[in-house]
Amino acid sequence: MRAVVLTEPGPVENLQIRDLPVPEPGPGWVRIAVKAFGLNRSDHHMRTGVAEGVRYPIVPGLEAVGVVDAAPGSDLRPGQQVAALMGGMGRAYNGGYAEYTVVPRSAVVPFESSLPWGVLGAVPETLQTAHGSLTTGLDLRPGQSLLIRGGTSALGFATAALAHDLGATVLATTRQPGRLDSLKAYGVDHPVLDDGAIAHEVRRIRPGGVDAALELVGTPTLPDTLLSTQVHGTVCFAGMLSDQWIVRDFYPIAYIPRGVRLTSYAGGSADLPTPVLQRCLDRMSDGAFSLGPVRSYRMDQIRDAHHAVETNTVSGKVVVLTPSGLEDDGEAGRDH
Repeated sequence: MRAVVLTEPGPVENLQIRDLPVPEPGPGWVRIAVKAFGLNRSDHHMRTGVAEGVRYPIVPGLEAVGVVDAAPGSDLRPGQQVAALMGGMGRAYNGGYAEYTVVPRSAVVPFESSLPWGVLGAVPETLQTAHGSLTTGLDLRPGQSLLIRGGTSALGFATAALAHDLGATVLATTRQPGRLDSLKAYGVDHPVLDDGAIAHEVRRIRPGGVDAALELVGTPTLPDTLLSTQVHGTVCFAGMLSDQWIVRDFYPIAYIPRGVRLTSYAGGSADLPTPVLQRCLDRMSDGAFSLGPVRSYRMDQIRDAHHAVETNTVSGKVVVLTPSGLEDDGEAGRDH
């Protein structure tokens, strides 16, 4: 099989396409014929050597979609559509950047959909994190207001769509004026141009501050996001687009505004139940829902795909199609 191997931390040139043996699944493991896999900011962290607990060389990729190829002793059947995410993928063992991957059954979420693989590949990890951030992280309710710091990321778009669907008023930021309209197109009521200090603008739109805020940029903007949030409101830290996530010399009384709650969210496959995934895919199929723009690449364009994530030149989610995924979907290198 063809697979992308990260030889060691460093530039995109360290991502190499190689021929590897097709992996064999043991009891409790599932072999998936991968059709597409999504790229995440954590993939960038891993490639550049920032992530911890990674062995090299390795096939990266903490998520993939495809069909079951073999599942000895499992409840899954060959040919069944599945998503795989987290559970050590691309860290403790080879991940989804390959034509075949073997993962624990616990990392697999089955589904049924006629959507193109290039669209399906954008969903698992993004939906899991967006859903978990709004429920576990923020407990967002209909009628409340939500600020998304880092709105044109894949997670930002997805969270905006879910929050809008819930009946919340959504504010979201971008540093690029040309992307304000795209935020509007995906359910954002109040796009905000981010110059690093937006609390005043947020409080102009929502006097007193927002009920909830999702921090996706990282620690450089977190203090200003906290200042944008009302007393008894909640800020959930769930992303690190800035590659900075450590708060140095943290003094809580000076750092956290009085009465504002600070929490975080990170999850895995168990936090994306099949009913949540299936409902989202069904609504996407009906044309009633979208998690944001998707840009697809071929597997031999993996370096270009990583470069797009690293430089933030693509708005929304980056997805890579394997050769078999391309056969089903047609040519990659397009927006969905």
